[in-house]
Amino acid sequence: MKEEIRYLSLCGMLGYGYARESLDNAFAGELDFIGVDAGSTDPGPYYLGSGIGFVKPLQVKRDLSLVLKRALERKIPFIIGSAGGSGAKPHVDSTLAILKEIAEEQQLHFKVAVIYSDLEKDFLIRAAAENRICSCGGSPAFDPEVIERLCNPVAQFGTEPIIAALQSGADVILAGRCCDTAVFASYPIMHGFPAGLALHAAKIAECGALCARPVGANDSLVVTLRKDSFTIEPPNPLRKCTPDSVAAHSLYEQPDPNCFYEPEGMIDMRHSNFVQSGERAVTVSGTELVPASSETMKLEGAAFCGYRSITIAGLRDPVAVASLDAIEEGVRAAVAGNIKGITEDYKLRFLRYGVDAVGGRLEDPDPHLPREAALVIEAIAPTQVLADTVLSLARSSALHQAFPNRKATAGNLAFPFSPSDFHGGAVYEFALYHLMDMEGISLEFKAQLVEI
Repeated sequence: MKEEIRYLSLCGMLGYGYARESLDNAFAGELDFIGVDAGSTDPGPYYLGSGIGFVKPLQVKRDLSLVLKRALERKIPFIIGSAGGSGAKPHVDSTLAILKEIAEEQQLHFKVAVIYSDLEKDFLIRAAAENRICSCGGSPAFDPEVIERLCNPVAQFGTEPIIAALQSGADVILAGRCCDTAVFASYPIMHGFPAGLALHAAKIAECGALCARPVGANDSLVVTLRKDSFTIEPPNPLRKCTPDSVAAHSLYEQPDPNCFYEPEGMIDMRHSNFVQSGERAVTVSGTELVPASSETMKLEGAAFCGYRSITIAGLRDPVAVASLDAIEEGVRAAVAGNIKGITEDYKLRFLRYGVDAVGGRLEDPDPHLPREAALVIEAIAPTQVLADTVLSLARSSALHQAFPNRKATAGNLAFPFSPSDFHGGAVYEFALYHLMDMEGISLEFKAQLVEI
């Protein structure tokens, strides 16, 4: 029975990079496994819907190339979670292709356990009919009508599929969409370590050195887990952890400072202690797991919405900046009149950076207007040609749109680029971002073993 487990979080996101020195320092000691999370919904629904990764293949290849051979030589399991950014089959397969490319270049041979997390639409139709799908984090009620429009729907699984893959003896586990913590908690839970501590450590580790100072998701973190505590330390000597930095990161993306939730249950941090245990290390104890009373699983899916075209322009005329509402109103009316007979199926959006583009109308307007403002105009329509047409009409109208107290007849806008209009391509929205009640049903995510 292991008394402690020492593992490496390669970086905060596969492809974000890490210092070679960090890797060397981590490998100076024993490592039970190496993990890296590759997924996030932060960049929005496009990547799930399109099947394209948001981190570029050359970045992913660089991060894998440096560590893979060393892990294989020392027979250290290597776990990759939510491959390709969104974890659907196209993303997993693209990462698998990179692994094969590295294997050929470095003359490596190894076994990969590939875990897909894709959902069949028939399964979702049955789940919706049984009222099993409910809102998650403020998402609207699920509309079963969108199921046919979903692209690459996935389920976000926990530790069990990864534990099964580890038990298969695979050298590399390549997982589809999974909980970030599952990447780092599966091995310790498999070896009987307390789930509360394992999941808390995993919550911190999944972001790499983001819990250290200076902050950096583009660097590594080493975790040593024991039965009553865990210690975290960045292998890069330029970084250090403090009780404040680690406690703060324990709250990362969580609405409640006392706990966070995983499929295994509630991770209770009310009695967690954070102690400086070395010049750059912090030891955490007291975290416990309150097992879940019911089993749920998060589902994700993106629906296709059309095509996007955008333009970016600057305004410096103080009267024009003060009249953006009037300019927008006039442009909308002009576009509606000119596009009639071509299409009425479009969306037009105006973002006024420097004024209210980020916060919208949630706050009272600033009485002191900016000296300059940037205007982003976005058009979405069923085809790229229609989106381009709507945007072209909106851009030309905005350029010469009248507004109160306007004196000059020259253009209102300054365009930093020529051509001024840009194709945004396909547009997706999260139409499935919900929880599913798993009582009485089972979704098996069995690993497929691939010899490379």
